[in-house]
Amino acid sequence: MLNTPAAPASITVPPSARHAEGVSNDEFRAAMSRLAAGVVLVTAVEPPLDPDDPGAPAGEDVGMTATAFLSVSLDPPLVLVSLRTGSRMDELLEEQPLWAVSVLSQSQRHIAGRFSMKGRVSDRLLFADIPHRRGEYTGAPLVGGALATLECRTEQRVTAGDHTLVIGRVMTAAVPSTEGGPLIHFRGRYRQLG
Repeated sequence: MLNTPAAPASITVPPSARHAEGVSNDEFRAAMSRLAAGVVLVTAVEPPLDPDDPGAPAGEDVGMTATAFLSVSLDPPLVLVSLRTGSRMDELLEEQPLWAVSVLSQSQRHIAGRFSMKGRVSDRLLFADIPHRRGEYTGAPLVGGALATLECRTEQRVTAGDHTLVIGRVMTAAVPSTEGGPLIHFRGRYRQLG
């Protein structure tokens, strides 16, 4: 009897979970989890409910952890963030063109986790104990200790599958902290370099 090597293990997915192109959601997620990505906190200020009523509640700070963030152009300076269509941040940035980004350091894993929770409490409470300052251009929270901060104005929104790609012109950029390395997302977990 011949000894034949066993076939390599593969993910078996029922046909109903496959897209017409042949790749399943699980296969796609597994492959893309091998791409290391920096972690940022995207923030914006929700406009007041009734801007004509001085007694109406003020707008609330909103934040969202993102790993699909990248530089698009140097001239003009443009960045892109990918938002799940219909998410709170997607709906907010559809009406509010000003937003900010804090590039998180490896010591800010708790911030990334806090703003990526599903079914989380009010963003106002999430910001309560996080050191931050208001951006001069956007008024959005910029996280203290971030490796870099950017303030942006939306230039374009592009629908891409179940996400919206928001392209923003960078209006201010700063490098407030040179200490520590970046927070990285790899294989479904937050990690640090080295």
